[in-house]
Amino acid sequence: MAKHETPLLDQLESGPWPSFVSDLKAEAEARAKNEKGIDYQIPADCVEDLLGVLELSYKHGRTHWKHGGIVGVFGYGGGVIGRYCDSPDKFPGVEAFHTVRVAQPGGKYYKTEYLKQLMDIWELRGSGITNMHGSTGDIIFIGTTTKQLEEIFYEMTHNMNQDLGGSGSNLRTPADCLGESRCEYACYDTQDLCYNLTMEYQDELHRPAFPYKFKFKFDGCPNCCVASIARSDMSFIGTWKDKIQVDQAEVKLYVDGQTPPNGGAHKDGNWGPFDIEKEVVNICPSGCMGYKGGKLLIDDKECVRCMHCINVMPKALHIGKKRGLSILVGAKAPILDGAQMGSLLVPFIEANKDNDYEEIKDVIEKVWDYWMEEGNNRERLGELIKRKGFQRLLEKCEIEADPRHVQFPRENPYIFWKEDEVAGGWNRDINEYRKHHKR
Repeated sequence: MAKHETPLLDQLESGPWPSFVSDLKAEAEARAKNEKGIDYQIPADCVEDLLGVLELSYKHGRTHWKHGGIVGVFGYGGGVIGRYCDSPDKFPGVEAFHTVRVAQPGGKYYKTEYLKQLMDIWELRGSGITNMHGSTGDIIFIGTTTKQLEEIFYEMTHNMNQDLGGSGSNLRTPADCLGESRCEYACYDTQDLCYNLTMEYQDELHRPAFPYKFKFKFDGCPNCCVASIARSDMSFIGTWKDKIQVDQAEVKLYVDGQTPPNGGAHKDGNWGPFDIEKEVVNICPSGCMGYKGGKLLIDDKECVRCMHCINVMPKALHIGKKRGLSILVGAKAPILDGAQMGSLLVPFIEANKDNDYEEIKDVIEKVWDYWMEEGNNRERLGELIKRKGFQRLLEKCEIEADPRHVQFPRENPYIFWKEDEVAGGWNRDINEYRKHHKR
């Protein structure tokens, strides 16, 4: 029989979708039976009590977890999030129920043996509950006691060569897409750059010294499979600076209906015959495409790399050959000033493995220097940019203003031209013009 009555949680199991409540109940039952004979190092009824706390939180409409406070492993200021229940008398199994962030492998590729090692550690020294993965990208171990933290850390680092992830006011665990390992659209090696920067900035990962958290995310192309443009303080999005590669013969096959567009979605969804004007040309966001004389025409200077046409006709269109990435800054979820997307900082930069990505690291460190100098406590980079202006960041990064930095001409206040920055001095010239051309 269950330790706690959970009528509100039970409702979450009644819908058509799999429920986390069912998973928690299954884990609680398994720990109660303990058919494996595990010598649990934290209370065996911790998951039962977790269900009880959650039920009470739903009943009262507020959380029953206290502020986490400081908890961690020796030498690391990040990676462990303190969790304490505010009703330990009712739920002693979760009096302390800390969350451990574990650095995920590149592209989230795992071997079965690796996962089994992780789960063996967590069944013994934790609750057995995981989140694969947290919003930062980490493997999340949910629920253990303070005494077990050093034990978990020792086993991971000594037996698995595995590090903790980031937490607190520091660099969070960098996260990447599958990149060149599986994706034909990848414009750079996301896994290599992610690993390189993770190793380079270990001190920033584990010894919090920033005004607030800072996230890297790496997308190999503008399809943005890890949503870097919306979820990271600095996003690295693959792009190209030459022309989209076009195979006109393949374009014709799509138009004639011999090749199904959208990877076959038309055929499976019975959308009817493919209309290239309606489904590609007319919805190009920059209007850079046309279809004339049986050929698809692209004005590449106007292309904004939205990927729609390539996604619709992947056999006919392909990314350009001169590949690199764009760096955007300032995205975040709603904390102080609401959600915001990243703003373009570096339109194009090569992801050069041969020189250890020095050009990219130079940009990163200039951004950090500015943010650490002028950022307020608990102020994300995007909030600093809104407070101080984007031009200030450009100056600190020694990047010249570019029309691509402006999202809405004459509406976006980020860029302010100075008289001495304009050839000949624009204000002087216009005043001279007015003087000699009075009506």
